[in-house]
Amino acid sequence: MKPDWRPGASLETLKARAELLGSIRAFFHARGVMEVDTPILSRHATVDRHIESFHVPGAGLWLHTSPEFAMKRLLAAGSGPIYQLCHVFRAEEAGRWHNPEFLMLEWYRPGWDHHRLMDEVEALMRAVGVGREAAFERLSYREAFRRHAGLDPFSAGLAELREAPVRRGCALPEGLAEPDFADRDLWLDLLMSAAVGPRLGGGTPCFLYDFPASQSALARVRLDDPPVAERFELFWNGTELANGFHELGDAAEQRRRFEADRGWRRERGRAVPPYDANLISALGAGFPDCAGVALGVDRLLMLLRGLPDLAATLAFDSARA
Repeated sequence: MKPDWRPGASLETLKARAELLGSIRAFFHARGVMEVDTPILSRHATVDRHIESFHVPGAGLWLHTSPEFAMKRLLAAGSGPIYQLCHVFRAEEAGRWHNPEFLMLEWYRPGWDHHRLMDEVEALMRAVGVGREAAFERLSYREAFRRHAGLDPFSAGLAELREAPVRRGCALPEGLAEPDFADRDLWLDLLMSAAVGPRLGGGTPCFLYDFPASQSALARVRLDDPPVAERFELFWNGTELANGFHELGDAAEQRRRFEADRGWRRERGRAVPPYDANLISALGAGFPDCAGVALGVDRLLMLLRGLPDLAATLAFDSARA
């Protein structure tokens, strides 16, 4: 049997995709945000605990999982507000909502915090036809768990967190290591996937904000009681569309987090790639107070058009590439 050479997306969908990209670019042009273009190959990789990078054997290079580190170097060099539409690559991600290669929109706003950036994310969504009626809901991480999982994610004990997914019939991830069973964030992530996330943003999108400090990644931590990470996620019809931060600008703290993530990976037998030392140098040279966000364009198109899976938004998904 000959392989099917035809695109997976319909021509109507490909036209809608082109129109969506045009609308995004028009939105940022009108607001004076500069489009930038950074390399997809890097001598460094993410050490994020939940993202795996593609390595180019023999070249000492990695395909980027996000343009974030390069864009932050531009911000440190005085670029001002910037955005980028680019293809990014993540290993071991395939399925209805995933493709190893996908299109990401990422932008940064110097002088803004994550709450002000949520306003602009909402404005962009309205500009492309999402939620033109009611205001987007804004819900703290704590309130979302109380409402949809029946527990307080900050005060619940480890035993309660481990029992809650089992009661809901959640399948545990394969290949759990011994340290994972004492990892609060693993159980919180399971509950987010099974009980909380699917109930967010039905009809009108919902911002989830103020995550546990242990899930800060590249965000600032605000010393409330308990401390919280100044980050947000946008959900629409139970699907995560965007992830934003009030960006961490402390070089020493960022290096500490990178080293901690490398240690986490090493302890579990995962790949331990080199972290981006250029980013640390850029932060140390002087990084503006800013907020940034990444948004999955393919997922947005999928939801806008009511398509069954991500492959239906792409000319050629990984099975046809």
